[in-house]
Amino acid sequence: MAEEPISDFGFRISDFKLEGGSQPAIRNPQSEIRNLFASVFRELKPRTTRPDFDIQFRPFADVNHTIRLREGRVVARLSDLLQGAPPPVWEALAFILLCKLYRRPVPACHEARYRRFLGRKEVRRQVELVRQARGCKHLDPPQGTVYNLERIFQELNARFFHGLLGMPVLGWSRSRSRTMLGHFDSAHNTITISRLFDSQAVPRYVLEYLMYHEMLHLRYPVVHCAGRRRVHPAEFQRDEQLFPRYQEARRALKALQLQ
Repeated sequence: MAEEPISDFGFRISDFKLEGGSQPAIRNPQSEIRNLFASVFRELKPRTTRPDFDIQFRPFADVNHTIRLREGRVVARLSDLLQGAPPPVWEALAFILLCKLYRRPVPACHEARYRRFLGRKEVRRQVELVRQARGCKHLDPPQGTVYNLERIFQELNARFFHGLLGMPVLGWSRSRSRTMLGHFDSAHNTITISRLFDSQAVPRYVLEYLMYHEMLHLRYPVVHCAGRRRVHPAEFQRDEQLFPRYQEARRALKALQLQ
């Protein structure tokens, strides 16, 4: 079975209050978490012979977890930032990963518990620091063959934001990606635009709309509510539709992705 990553956030702590009061951190993470995964496996598949578990921590740049089957073993690679998390969080993650591996629905209680943990303000802050320290961005300069991203940013900033947005690091992606058209990275304060749009064949208003969308992420940061992460809150969606030729630009983006 192919490796299936789950991108999520974690936090190095020694104590975290959940329902029922304070929960101590796991003292011998690798061994005890292996036992916890085995216990969750028995609950999910009680009539199946329990496999061996190979569980190791990795210093991923963005806090990721991966799980797969390899020669009858369950191989999991977990973010090292969760080593100090309390047992209920590990139990929730074990259910999430094993349900994903065996294509089972994740119990709502475990998903909600894990999301609440990730949604805490101090957890989110720690994630940003981790991404800044471990991650890196590879961008080409903003001056492309056809379009200059800094000039477009400045024009849109004056038209829609009264010139009040600070300019992040802007750059073209190194490939002509049709899946990741644009991306704002808050940890590194960057906006990346796919090289696909640096072409005479792409109307300027389409690129402007894409840049405007990413600029709205500067204006309206991600909202965390009831354990859920809202990347496009209501204010974001409202202002996005103020862009002239909004519907036409969206249709053009979809057409580019399908080419």
